Amino acid sequence: MAFELPSLPYADDALAASGLSAQTISFHHGKHHKAYVDNLNNLVKDTDLADKTLEEVIKISYKEGKTGIFNNAAQVWNHTFYWNGIKPAGGGVPTGALLDAINASFGSFDNFKTEFKNAALTQFGSGWAWLVAEGGALKITKTPNAENPLIVEGQVPLLTIDVWEHAYYLDFQNSRPNYIQNYIDNLINWDVVAANFAAA
Repeated sequence: MAFELPSLPYADDALAASGLSAQTISFHHGKHHKAYVDNLNNLVKDTDLADKTLEEVIKISYKEGKTGIFNNAAQVWNHTFYWNGIKPAGGGVPTGALLDAINASFGSFDNFKTEFKNAALTQFGSGWAWLVAEGGALKITKTPNAENPLIVEGQVPLLTIDVWEHAYYLDFQNSRPNYIQNYIDNLINWDVVAANFAAA
């Protein structure tokens, strides 16, 4: 069972008015994300991982120290999760149970935004910042390189931002802060985050 590059839930140029150009999406999804899929298929071919789900491959390869397989499998998953969590004309404020949980865990939505921005900004080098559900509360984490909450017992990822430079350099050059602010203001799909929260 070969892994496949998932289609985007929008056209390559759909996020341009929200800060991410068609060129960025084309390279990020069509080149970087696809390369992780291709590498993963080559690495697991004819192994006992070939028929596992992507989530199983991530957890098993991490536990067994199969770094190459883990890095590519996790990056396939991370990118798909990232794409699904953003949309054209996104941003705004969540509602309902999700907003209540954010307020309970962080004090206010503004506090959440500050903490999330700080996590994304201070992730040294490549990596990701996450909003996760854990132990009945929400928390913000950050992970280096390909690591994600799937390898942490009890954490359920709700939202992520990619802070690898290839995610933003064509549009924001070296200004990670501007990319992060734009992501929060114009890209987050709070409906998807709320669905992830409801299923956690």
